[in-house]
Amino acid sequence: MKKITLTIMVLIAAGAAWAQDFDKNLASARSTYSAGDLQDARFAMEQMLRDLDIAIGKEILKLLPTKIGSLAVNEKEDNLSGTGAYAGLYVNRHYGADPKRASIEIINNSPLINSLNAILNMPVIGGMMQDENQKTVKIQGYKSILNKQVIAETGKTNYELQIPMNNTLVTLRIDDTTEGEITAAANTIPLAKIVQMAQ
Repeated sequence: MKKITLTIMVLIAAGAAWAQDFDKNLASARSTYSAGDLQDARFAMEQMLRDLDIAIGKEILKLLPTKIGSLAVNEKEDNLSGTGAYAGLYVNRHYGADPKRASIEIINNSPLINSLNAILNMPVIGGMMQDENQKTVKIQGYKSILNKQVIAETGKTNYELQIPMNNTLVTLRIDDTTEGEITAAANTIPLAKIVQMAQ
């Protein structure tokens, strides 16, 4: 029931232009389905799902922090898309500028989810696949994988934190940072709200 209420609220907040496209695709799906044109009905439904993913993505962008550590958001670089039933929602936000940057990426129905869950939930598989540059951590109660990459030329260390939550993957990347900084930054992301909206 909460999911339906949240979806309805997102639809209302998305705006009149989006609603017109949604209504147009809904009418097209109904008429083509009634006419027996199942292929075009499917296409119209996929367009509706894509539009819904984009509306949800816009709401998720509003939830993301305006800063990661000292790095300010670059809203001009925001990227979001909806692919309908196949892969789902994609949200990407960038922070900072070269040489120190950060990003948050949210993917619904990510193909990596099953692999990451296998590493996190099966100790034998996880132990075989992890090395000294990878470890399991908990962020806001979610088991996550922290990857460390040392750049030989500069001696700087970049981190990537992958947080699988049901069928949604949140990835945080920060250049030239420490484990403490990336985990602190991850704790500023409202993960529970994001996973509730993205599902």
